[in-house]
Formats: sequence, C-alpha cells, structure tokens
Amino acid sequence: MQLVLVSGLSGSGKSIALNVLEDSGYYCVDNLPVKLLQETVQLLRDAGNARVAMSIDARSGGSLDLIPGYLDELKAQGVDVRLLFLDAKDGTLIRRFAETRRRHPLAQGNVTLDECLARERELLSPIAEVGHRIDTSDLYPNALRNWIRELMEVDSRSAVILFESFAYKQGVPLDADLVFDARCLPNPFYDPRLRSLTGQHPDVAAFLEREPQVGELFSDIRDFIETWLPAYTRDNRGYLTVAIGCTGGQHRSVYLVERLAAHFRPRCSVVVRHRGLNA
Repeated sequence: MQLVLVSGLSGSGKSIALNVLEDSGYYCVDNLPVKLLQETVQLLRDAGNARVAMSIDARSGGSLDLIPGYLDELKAQGVDVRLLFLDAKDGTLIRRFAETRRRHPLAQGNVTLDECLARERELLSPIAEVGHRIDTSDLYPNALRNWIRELMEVDSRSAVILFESFAYKQGVPLDADLVFDARCLPNPFYDPRLRSLTGQHPDVAAFLEREPQVGELFSDIRDFIETWLPAYTRDNRGYLTVAIGCTGGQHRSVYLVERLAAHFRPRCSVVVRHRGLNA
C-alpha cells in the first residue's frame, strides 16, 4: 500500500494537492483526525486500496506530535509512506486569504490572521521537517499540480535529490535543505546576445563553461553533495532539496542545476525545478 499524507499551512495549496492525487487514482480522505490515522489505514488496506492520500492539518492540535511515531509504525508494517508538507511565506498566505475572503481555520474572537499563522506554524512544527517540503509562495496552481504529479512518479525506494534554481530578488525558497549562492559568478545577463536566453540554452552554457570559477563552484557543490548524501539518507530523509540562487534565476543558477542534475541522475532519482522560469 502507498500512503501519501498531505499537510501544511492553510492557504498553501493542500486542496490542490489532494485533488491532483484523487485525479491520479488515489483514494482520498480530507481533514482526517490524527488519532484515526492507523485505524483508517488498516480499514482501507483491508478493503484493497493500494493507493491512499490523506490530508491532516492544524485542527488536529496537539495530537500532531503523534504523527512521526505513527509513520514509523506504518513503515514497519510495509506501508510506503510519503509526507508532503506545503508551505508559503506569510505575506503570500495573507494575500491569498484576502483574495478569497476565507476565514482561517484557527480564527476565533479577536485573533488576527498573523497570530493564526504563527499558532498554525507552532502546531505543525512536529511534522514540518519530517516529509518533503514544498514552498508554494511563487507558484501558480498549474505549476503546483505539475510538481505534485512529478513527485508522485519518482521511485520512492531510492533517495531523491531535488535541484531547484531561484532568484535571490524573490527570496530563498522555504523548502531548501541546502542553499548555494551563484551570484559570485560572471553574469551572462550583461551580454546583450545572452540576456533573453536562459541557462538551458547552449550559448549560455558555452559562456559559463569558459569561466574557470563556474567549473570550480560546480565541483565544490558536487563534491559536497556526494560526501554528505549518505548521511542524509541514513537520517531517513526521502528527499534532499538543493537550491541554487542567482540574481534573476535565469542564467547561472539554471545552468548549475541542469549540470548537477545530469551528473547525479545515473545514480539516484533526480527532480529539477526552475522557480525563475516558472514565474
């Protein structure tokens, strides 16, 4: 049985993620109380459901502390468990609530939305680092749908490295485990012939490959990941997100992500994301 738990901040896209999984053939349960998790999994397993997705949110309160132990028990029973934790910056969440005019699930009395979000982050902290974190701050719904589909197609039996390029002017992604700064490298943006291209274009790649610093930074990042990936794997991390940033997220970071992905793809599962190119 494959079980996908979807959790995260209100307004971060949990409903979108659950709908994608339902459309992909998963039996979906929305807003399951944590204490019913194991019983529900067993009932669905006995009924022959091979793929199940459940959403759990902050309304479960203090019982969220039980989830890490429950997940360990389910894995020991042979259940393939994945946890997706959706997050977004507070400013983005506040804007989304304003646009939809929805009430925050924890809102009561004179509690402000800022206070609700702070309380929600506190309640969700026991599981925020357990699963694969997805920062939806700058994502359109279609991009999030595609990312969820892509993650579900990855072989869960091996470690997954997610290489992600981003623009520093938009902030560091919340889902990054490791962050590397490529702004120190020569910038193709200042070459008029390359400005409108991206790091995926052969001309940009040729420009960067002529610069010794680019090769040195690539080698340093590659060697760091190769050295420490076994340690992350032993720590039961199914996913390692490596974020590489440059000023605009178009050239240097994109090139390094593509090159690193090509290097690691033969030995483990690799997912590539380009935040600046999706904006």
